[in-house]
Amino acid sequence: MDLLRTRKYSKKNQYLISVLLIVITSILCFLSVEFIGYRTVALILLLVVSLNAILFDILPVMLSALLSALIWNFFFIPPILTWRIATPEDALMFLMYFVIASINAVLTYKIRQFEQKERLEEEKAKAIQLYNTLLNSLSHELRTPISTIIGAIDTIKDNNTQLSKENQNELYSEIEIASFRLNRQVENLLSMSRLEAGFIQPKEDWCDLNELVFSVIKDNKDDAAHHQIKFEPNENLPLFKLDSGLVEQVLYNLVHNSLQHTPKGSTIKIQIDHNLTHCFIEVSDNGKGFPKNEIDYVFDKFYRLNHTATGGTGLGLSIVKGFTEAMKGLVILDNLKEGGARFTVKIPCEFSKNLNT
Repeated sequence: MDLLRTRKYSKKNQYLISVLLIVITSILCFLSVEFIGYRTVALILLLVVSLNAILFDILPVMLSALLSALIWNFFFIPPILTWRIATPEDALMFLMYFVIASINAVLTYKIRQFEQKERLEEEKAKAIQLYNTLLNSLSHELRTPISTIIGAIDTIKDNNTQLSKENQNELYSEIEIASFRLNRQVENLLSMSRLEAGFIQPKEDWCDLNELVFSVIKDNKDDAAHHQIKFEPNENLPLFKLDSGLVEQVLYNLVHNSLQHTPKGSTIKIQIDHNLTHCFIEVSDNGKGFPKNEIDYVFDKFYRLNHTATGGTGLGLSIVKGFTEAMKGLVILDNLKEGGARFTVKIPCEFSKNLNT
């Protein structure tokens, strides 16, 4: 709540604002006291004291409570413009007003303190949960490729003269695959750190999306050994003025996610299109799709689908969303009627030629 940021004001400003609120309210009430009555003024001033208690620390609030009581006495309780109170009834009301205003100020302030403490504890619990989730994910996702690399290197060192050329090449291939996997996880962590810090500033330049898609397909070649990736390049596509690095990472993560979460033999389809203002990147598959009750959460940090055996840090799709939004775009996920899932990325951009020609 933005109003609560007023607690960060200096004490001087808190005193000044709280007093001004009471004074301005008193002036408005004084001008209309004939219509609302001086007893109603007390309720209005109590409301302002409560507002001050929500906004400021306890001492400025107590000052506003005391000031409002004195103003009500001097300017509103008959006889006005004197400190004298004519009737015992009004004297009792004044005493009750001061007590209620003070209690109201203290209680409201204490309630805000309690809510703030509850909020901080909740945020702390969420931070610990995210931290544990990240550690659990990294313990698997980083340890596995590291163990593969260390094991392969130890085997080569201990049996260098006994290993055949074919076995050595297999071990080198395992080291290469594990290294790429390790590098991918580190890049995801760095990308998420950049997003969290707000350091993502798109650097737009003209790029060929057909070439970019082919590059992503090549980078996913090893993971696609048991899948089929379909892409038909459109030779009539214009050049797009985009941050090719961010777009490539978005497309890579979408393709990699589809490869990791669809059965062997599934088909991943990539399509590119555009209209007068946006380019569209669509990645779909013929897998099982996403459970309807989990679609709203798949772009959350560290979120992984329930009942899935596939590992991962749960950062890939959140990076897709973050990078897309950094380019002022939008990513949409929906399930296909015939089965499978479809990610559609819409990014506003310029084109290298007039689309009407």
